[in-house]
Formats: sequence, C-alpha cells, structure tokens
Amino acid sequence: MPDLTHPLVIAAIILAVLCVVGVVWWAIARRSHPHGVEDAQTTPEPPSVIPDAVAEDEVHAVDQPLQDIIESPSVEEPPVEIPEAPMTRMQRLRGRLARSGSLGKAVLAVLSRGNLSEADWEEIEDTLLSADVGLAATDEIMERLRTEVKVRGDVSPVEAQQILKQELLAAVGTDMDRSLHLDKAEGPAAILVVGVNGTGKTTTVGKLARVLRAQDKTVLLGAADTFRAAATEQLATWGQRVGVDVVSSEREGGDPASVAFDAVKEAKERGIDVVLVDTAGRLQTKATLMDELGKVKRVMEKQGPVDEVLLVLDATTGQNGMRQAEVFGQVVGLTGIVLTKLDGSAKGGIVISVQKELGVPVKFVGLGEGPDDLAPFDPESFVDAIVG
Repeated sequence: MPDLTHPLVIAAIILAVLCVVGVVWWAIARRSHPHGVEDAQTTPEPPSVIPDAVAEDEVHAVDQPLQDIIESPSVEEPPVEIPEAPMTRMQRLRGRLARSGSLGKAVLAVLSRGNLSEADWEEIEDTLLSADVGLAATDEIMERLRTEVKVRGDVSPVEAQQILKQELLAAVGTDMDRSLHLDKAEGPAAILVVGVNGTGKTTTVGKLARVLRAQDKTVLLGAADTFRAAATEQLATWGQRVGVDVVSSEREGGDPASVAFDAVKEAKERGIDVVLVDTAGRLQTKATLMDELGKVKRVMEKQGPVDEVLLVLDATTGQNGMRQAEVFGQVVGLTGIVLTKLDGSAKGGIVISVQKELGVPVKFVGLGEGPDDLAPFDPESFVDAIVG
C-alpha cells in the first residue's frame, strides 16, 4: 500500500481532485450555455440605440441653446388701411345731413304756409338765429326772402324750397377757395392745425391724414402737443393705420416749436408731400399760450412758408366758436375752418356766420366718430341736404 504521506502521492491526489472539479464545472456550464462557455463569456453588450422618433438633427440640437431650439412667434404688423375716397365720404355725409337737417325743415314749414303774416316772418328769423346763422347774415337772408316772396306772391311748397336753397347758397358762398394748397415746386406743403381744448383737434389731424392718403399723398405728422403724452400716442395710432410716420418730442413737455421745426425738416429731407402739425389745445383768452402758438408758426416758417392754418371748431359751440376763430385768426392767420360735429342740428348755421365774419372758408366738415367721417366741404351738397 503506498505511503499516503509521501509528497508525490499528495500531489497526485490534489491533481486528481482538481480534474474531477473541472469536469463537473464544465458539465454544469454546458447545460446552462448550449452554444458553449466561450460564447457566453465573450458575447458583447448591445450598443445604445437612439429611438426612431428622434431625428438626427434633433440629437445634435441637444447641445444648442434653448432659445435657438424654440422659435419665437412672429409678430405681424397690422395691415395698412385704405382710406375711403373723398367723393364717397361726401355722399355719405350728405345723407346724414339730410336725415337730420332741422334748419331747412323748420324754415320750409313756414314758407309753405302762404300769405305769411308778420308772426310767420318772425318765426323764420328766430329759426335762423337759433341755428347760429348770425345776426348780420340772418338780416340779409330775411331781406332777400321777403323780397322774393313779395315778388312771387303766395308760393307753393316747391317754390318755397327753391327760394330757400337759393338764399342759403348765396349766404354760404360758392366763390370761396376751399381747396388745400398742397402743390409746391419745392419742399412739403406745411399744414398747421390749431384749436381750443375738446374740439377733437388731434382726431381731426388723424382723419385729415387719411383724406390725404386717399389722394395718394405721402404724409408726415408732427406731434407738437407735447403737454399730453396721450396726444402723441393717439397720433401715432392714427398714423400707423395708414402707414404714416410721426415726429415727436423725446420728453413730455418739450418745446412744441422744435417738434414742428423737426417735422418740416424731416419731411423736406425725405421728399414727403405734406406735413401735418398738431398743436396743444388752448383757450383763446390765454395770452401766453397764444403767443406760444405764434412762435410755433414762426419757427416752422424758417424751413419754408406755412401753406395752411386750419382752425378746428366744434359746430355745437355756436357763437362762442366765432370768438375763438377771431382770436386765432389774429395770432396765426387762418386759411380755413374744419367744423366737427356738424350733424345737421340747429347749429349748422355756424358755417354761414364764421365765413361771413372772418372771410375764411369752411374747408372740411365732420359728421361722425368713424375714421373716414371727415370730408371736404361742398356748399351745394350742404344746402341741398339741409333743405331736402
């Protein structure tokens, strides 16, 4: 029997045990991995896969800043409006006058009675005076009416209408120049717009810009009402709607004369046809403010002559509007009147009185709040509308 303590025997036993263990381990591994142990040990891990839903450019965009990935929504400018043509405006305003022309209706009602008594003539006279026709103009109209009726004898309603139209048309006047002087050989036509507080002056400037744009004129607005920030904003809104720029002061309360000067200068440099300058509303009784208005005009004239000075009057103010017109005329020399709120009421007679007293024509009238409710004044249309 071999010696189990001999080193060679011990080594042989250990080797045999290792062989048995190896055979057992190999058999177990074979059952677990039928394709072989080597395959199980060397099979690589699958690579990371980008989902099909993620595009290649989106993968590269991960490193980009967030503001480059998210596009800001584009802000579109509001479309430029096409203002209504002047002739269309006149037809529409004439219709409004005809629907509410109380002046003509009241006078015609008396004239059509026939065999007029003195009380009837006094009623006609009161109607004209209450319509703000003015005392002097009323006296002239009454004298001509009496003469015409006396010559004809008793008149029919149709004849009364013809007589009244004839006399009112003579009083309104058909020979006055009511056009805007816009055609110049050099530089822009300069228009200064003035008036007291509350007459709708800034709104009128915006509406007048629409009238000029409808005539294919290029326009620049000057916001010389520097004491009201709202006036500048309002003017900018009007300009934006028809594609017209506005020159304004950089600070509230700036020098209005400087704004007016800069507006005319810029219009000249840009080859603009017409520059419209809005001014702050002021009471005709305030000497300091009226002097400031005179300065605005003088400074504008350093760039060239002021072609039009338009006074905006509220037709409903009646004879008080006449006193306003007189003072403004003395300070800046008016060339025309814009009558707002001429809705065909009893105050329509101010058209006659303001022209007679000042010798200044009414050039534009406004009959509503719409953006195109301003039209060139036409005497024939006005008289036809209020008489019927």
